[in-house]
Amino acid sequence: MKILARHLTVDLFNCKNSKLKDIDQIKDYIAELPEHFTLTKISECSEHLTDEHYAIMMLFREGHMVLHVYTKLKYVAIDIFLCQENAEPEHIAKEMRDFFKPDKTKTTLLKRGDFGSAKDIRPKVKTRVAPLRKIHNTGAKVLRVLARRNRQ
Repeated sequence: MKILARHLTVDLFNCKNSKLKDIDQIKDYIAELPEHFTLTKISECSEHLTDEHYAIMMLFREGHMVLHVYTKLKYVAIDIFLCQENAEPEHIAKEMRDFFKPDKTKTTLLKRGDFGSAKDIRPKVKTRVAPLRKIHNTGAKVLRVLARRNRQ
C-alpha cells in the first residue's frame, strides 16, 4: 500500500506539567524536537488566541506540527503530520506525553494519500436503524395518548 504521509492526532487530558501556562518554556521544549527527530524546521509561530488558549505551529520540510494548549482545562491537542511513508509520529507524541504528563491520552493515526484500489477509497457508510425504531415507537405512544384524551 502506497501512502504519502502519516497524520497523528493526540489529545492529552488533565496535564500535570506545572508549567502549562508558560508558553515560552513550551516553545523552548518544542524547538528542540526537530533536531532530536531529524526533521528540518522551516518556520515556527505561536499565538495567544484567548487568555486560556494558545496555539503553536511548527513547519518542517517533512511536514508540520500544531499544538493547541488550553491552560484552564489542562488539555493539549496535537496534530503531527509527516510527509513520509515510513514516518513514525508516535515517537514525537511519546516525547510530548512525557513533557505534559497527562492523566489520559487519546491518539488517532491516519494514513494520508492512501492510493489503494478504487474500491478501497470509497467512503464507508454506516446506517443505523435503531433511531428510526425509536421515532416509530415514540409516534405510536403519542397516538395512544391522543386517543385516550379524545375518549375522555
